[in-house]
Amino acid sequence: MDRAESSDDDSLHAVAQQVSEAAEALIIAWNGAAKSVVPRLSGLQLEALSAARRHPGINLTGLADRIGATPPAASRLCDRLEAAGLLARRRTSTNRREIELSLTSHGRDVLEAVSELRLAAIGKVLHRVPAAQRGSLLAGLRAFTEAAETAEGVAAAEGTGTGEGAAINENTETAEGTGAADGSVSGP
Repeated sequence: MDRAESSDDDSLHAVAQQVSEAAEALIIAWNGAAKSVVPRLSGLQLEALSAARRHPGINLTGLADRIGATPPAASRLCDRLEAAGLLARRRTSTNRREIELSLTSHGRDVLEAVSELRLAAIGKVLHRVPAAQRGSLLAGLRAFTEAAETAEGVAAAEGTGTGEGAAINENTETAEGTGAADGSVSGP
C-alpha cells in the first residue's frame, strides 16, 4: 500500500468515525422520542409494527426475516403485540396454514404518534444547525442513503444480504425481549 492509499484510508476512517458519532446522536434522539408513547414499546416491537405497516399482509416468516429474529421469537413478539391490540393475525384466503399480519387502527395510531414525536425531536436538533448548513446536511444524508441502498442491492444480488433487521447496535434489544414493569408491552 502506498502513501496515497494509506492517506485515503485514514481520511475515510476519520469521516466514518464522524458519521458514526452523528448517527449515534440521531439514534439517541430517535429512540428517546419513542419512550414517551404509551404503550411503551421496545425498538424491536416498533420495528415489527413498522414492517407490518410497510408490508401489509406480511407473513410471520417474512416478518422474522425483516426484523432479524427467528420465527418462534417473532411469533412470541406478535403474541404480545396482538394482546396489546396493536397487531392482528388472520389466515390467508389462499393458504389456510399461512397467517398474515396487519396493523390494527390502534397500532397505526401508535406508529403515527411515534413518528410525530421523532420528527419533533429531530426538528429540535435541526433548529440548532445553522440554516446555511442544513442544505449541505441534507445533501450528505441523501448521498449516504443512496450509497447504502446501492450496497444493500449489491449484497442482495450476491446473496450476502441479511434483511432489514440485520443492523446491529448496542441500543437494540434481542428478539428474546425485555422485562417491563412501566406500562410497556413486555417481552419481544
